[in-house]
Amino acid sequence: MGKTLVIAEKPSVAADLSRALGKFEKHAEYFENDKFVISSAVGHLLELIAPEGVEVKRGKWQLANLPVLPQDFDLQPVEKTESRLRVLRKLIKRKDVDDIINACDAGREGELIFRNIIRDSSTKKSISRLWLQSMTPQAIRDAFAQLRTDEEMQPLSDAATSRSESDWLIGINCTRALTAFNSKTGGFQKTTAGRVQTPTLAILVERELKIRAFKARTYFEVYGDFTVTKGDYRGRWFDPAFKKGAEEDTRAERIWEKEKAEAIVAKCLGKPGTIEEEKKPQTQASPLLYDLTTLQREANSRFGISASRTLQIAQSLYEKFKVLTYPRTDSRYLPEDYIGNAKGVLTNFADSTLARLGAKAVENGWVKPNKRIFNNAKVSDHFAIVPTGQDPKGLDDFQMKIYEMVARRFIAVFYPSAEFEITTRITTVESEKFRTDGKIIVKPGWLEVYGKQAVGDGDDDKVLVAITDAEKAHTRDLELKECETKPPARFNEATLLSAMEGAGKLIEDEELREAMSQRGLGTPATRASIIEGLLYEGYIERRQRDLIATSKGISLITLLRNLKAEVLTRPELTGDWEYKLREMEQGRMSRAEFMNEIRNLTVDIVEKVKGFGDKPIEGEFLTLDVVCPKCGGGPIREDFKTWSCVACAHRLWKTMAAREFEPEEVKTLLTERKVGPLEGFVSKMGRRFAATVVLDADHKATFDFAQDDAASAEPMDTTGKTPLGLCPVCKAGQVYELETNYACEKQPEKKCTFRTGKTILQRQIPVEQVVKLITTGKTDLLPKFISKKNKPFSAFLKLEPGGKVGFEFEPRKPRPPKAEKAKPEPSTP
Repeated sequence: MGKTLVIAEKPSVAADLSRALGKFEKHAEYFENDKFVISSAVGHLLELIAPEGVEVKRGKWQLANLPVLPQDFDLQPVEKTESRLRVLRKLIKRKDVDDIINACDAGREGELIFRNIIRDSSTKKSISRLWLQSMTPQAIRDAFAQLRTDEEMQPLSDAATSRSESDWLIGINCTRALTAFNSKTGGFQKTTAGRVQTPTLAILVERELKIRAFKARTYFEVYGDFTVTKGDYRGRWFDPAFKKGAEEDTRAERIWEKEKAEAIVAKCLGKPGTIEEEKKPQTQASPLLYDLTTLQREANSRFGISASRTLQIAQSLYEKFKVLTYPRTDSRYLPEDYIGNAKGVLTNFADSTLARLGAKAVENGWVKPNKRIFNNAKVSDHFAIVPTGQDPKGLDDFQMKIYEMVARRFIAVFYPSAEFEITTRITTVESEKFRTDGKIIVKPGWLEVYGKQAVGDGDDDKVLVAITDAEKAHTRDLELKECETKPPARFNEATLLSAMEGAGKLIEDEELREAMSQRGLGTPATRASIIEGLLYEGYIERRQRDLIATSKGISLITLLRNLKAEVLTRPELTGDWEYKLREMEQGRMSRAEFMNEIRNLTVDIVEKVKGFGDKPIEGEFLTLDVVCPKCGGGPIREDFKTWSCVACAHRLWKTMAAREFEPEEVKTLLTERKVGPLEGFVSKMGRRFAATVVLDADHKATFDFAQDDAASAEPMDTTGKTPLGLCPVCKAGQVYELETNYACEKQPEKKCTFRTGKTILQRQIPVEQVVKLITTGKTDLLPKFISKKNKPFSAFLKLEPGGKVGFEFEPRKPRPPKAEKAKPEPSTP
């Protein structure tokens, strides 16, 4: 009987499988016993390439060569992992291997990684699928006992391949077409676009344009302080006849004329008021269990952890520590046969507080069939993220935060609803009405899991002073507040994830948002990388927790809208494609139908770019009230390509070395004749660099690298900035996040040498990683650095003597010794 080859997605998973299945002999890149050979990929080993003769070099991206619509997509090895591909090829071709098991991550990308390996090998050997929800040894053994057939997995394979090919078609063709269009006036202005990335950008651009166009309006509010027998309370004036109209700024409590507000104050001050009060009970069920997007959203809101970092932590808690189930899930429910598992986990927490709360749920009989928790119809290939019952040993602070979030949510979902008493008190003075709201926790229910108790102890409690029957209030004081309307809030990662989940709509209601997620932008597993991609390309930037569309991002969406390529900018339509991919996963849509739609879209966008010609591009452009450095006139007006003086037509190009200037940068450059150093410029060799930009004698923008050497000597302005921690070098100053770097406050005084860029080798370094660097001396393993040869690599950032920051690489596994060639046996005469 032959052996079975098991291919995992990562070496660590292969090692876990071997430990769970019994005794294995360890070889350099695989494990083997008399039944199994277990090896792994290291992520994607193969990638799509353009067919022979179609691929063109950067400088020759021309509209005449587009669209590129291959019928068959070829694969090529990913260069840095080609040695691992060679190992798998040999194992697949071994004569003693009869069957192959796909043990890659249980999702679309894991399926694609495996299918590409099989396609590359051209093997005809039988295939089955290991579907892991948890990495505990027992869960692994159970999964091996319930392997899925190759036929069952074909719909997921179709969806995975279609996702890859559709992203290639849209990405390659739209990026080349838009780059060619933007480069017509000179230079090389790479303009990337994508099936999911671009409509996500459109959400942020739409918000930024609303903020730019916003004009504040003054309004007034009137607050009354009332006295009754048992104390004082405050109420806010409102119009009981108010009805919401078309204007976004209108509210029942807002008064637009100051005279009207003053008249209310004069009319009511010192007068008695009648009191009406309505009390009604309210219940609130616990939140649903976590899927990945909800976990990312709440981790960002509570702790400021980025979506990509949350996924990284959750993946390590699943894969390395085995304390959580599979994290890349879009389900918030558990299978109906999971009740026994749930009871086992609830009674097995190592933490005493969690153990007490979990045991209470089991002892009170709250763990029982409940469609809000156990619902097969709401579980696709994966269920919600829950604890496995393993002891969480060796977790760092952030890992423990994420683990506790999941553990408490898991316990809370079994607890009864929280019960409140809601009091609405209306005080009427001289026919003017004032509203006061009160809320107390009557029974904490699931809130107990989060430390909240009944009446007076809960964080949400607002207890009103009691009134007696028919008692009148005395209007002791009235306050007139002058306020201004505020622009819409910028998105942060939490709110953007919510908007992506709702295909561009911010949906507060949890149950409705969960229903809308089927037509969201991207999947829970890809949303973090979409945001990181927008940051990397310079279409958006992160300021503290806000995500802001840059001028480059606004220009892309402006161009697409002028081209009438709305499909690529409308989140709801792109969300519909994602829905169709999920339908394909379930066998309810054909691959051919979906790909035909994508091909037609690709042709349509390219033809619109080709047919646009030299028409003017219209948009919501700005005017800067600054003096022209050439003629002394002004103002300076923006169009799609330039900033130009209205008086003398002197022009400043918006883009320089593939980087687009922000309006504030242009303002600084024109008034101070220099700006920077600025990050994000790209050389002709494709390398990113930072530089100061100055105006030369002809008032044209040019680089001045000499300015950058003196920049570190300028005093550091830390006003309003939060220190990241004590400097690890001088032990005296605090480290701050600045515009282009992180530095010790003593560094400009030459009392310290610690300073490191916010972007290193084309990779942005998040704040939380700098905190880790200055507190522990080393970051986590960070991917996507770009070498001088333009190749991506992963490395740790490590603090070196003298305050320098250097790279530390993962230790390479020793190569297996070459097998000695067998000596030929002597021939017998």
